[in-house]
Amino acid sequence: MARKALLVGVNDYHGISDLRGCVNDVTNMRSILKTYLGFTNSDIRVLLDSRATKANIIARLNQMVASAKSGDFLVFHFSGHGSQIRDRDEQDELVDRMDELICPYDMNWDNGYITDDLLNSIFKKLPSGVLLEVFLDSCHSGTGLRSLDFGRPANLGPQHPTLYRYLPPPPDIECRFEGEEDELQPIRRLFRSKGRDAVHHILWAGCKDSQTSADAYINNAYNGAFTYFFCKHIRDTNGSASRQELLTRIRASLNHGGYSQIPQLECEATVQKKELGSAPKKQKA
Repeated sequence: MARKALLVGVNDYHGISDLRGCVNDVTNMRSILKTYLGFTNSDIRVLLDSRATKANIIARLNQMVASAKSGDFLVFHFSGHGSQIRDRDEQDELVDRMDELICPYDMNWDNGYITDDLLNSIFKKLPSGVLLEVFLDSCHSGTGLRSLDFGRPANLGPQHPTLYRYLPPPPDIECRFEGEEDELQPIRRLFRSKGRDAVHHILWAGCKDSQTSADAYINNAYNGAFTYFFCKHIRDTNGSASRQELLTRIRASLNHGGYSQIPQLECEATVQKKELGSAPKKQKA
């Protein structure tokens, strides 16, 4: 079984607000993959800051998918800004409502982003039997985001403000769906296919669709709050916890720390009960 991972982190954005904990997230995840999941240096590709362009991310993902074979274990981790945009695909005729997106280093609103549709179009090319685990430590928030109370840990001083990984669309983009907010509900569609191999595609998200992920000062350094506690509990359990146990522990730590985000795990119940890097074997027909 081959193992391949692409880890992406963007602190230093071109033309939009910067973040502080995304590079630390990549370093933390890389350590977890090597220590507990059998990855080697040559198995892991890293894109940071100015190298994490849309073109580079897509090219690396395509390479990883093209070389995958049944039984392989693939990981994609993205730490950075996220947003949503009204789906204006003429073929969809507005039925799909909202596209979630992640923001590369060279993010711009003229198609300089990576949507859930684009990720899905890449990952659906994976052959049968490949295990794919995706981690998105970015926000997935709708137009009402600015009025929400995200929560901020009370023990953080003003010298270490919590940042939020949400990039609001500019006014001309928001105008596309003004007055339609009640009709628009976020839909995560990264793994919307329900084929026989959907069980092998697993999505971890740092928060609910209506929330944002914190870029917070934890343990004397900035980190993505979700990634930090994910890695912490992998270490605390020596890599032996099931995905469901990890999710429970991460949510409890975030709640205890005063963060309002609630991480999500999207996969079948049988997969939730398995450890990272594993999935139930298929039943023979």
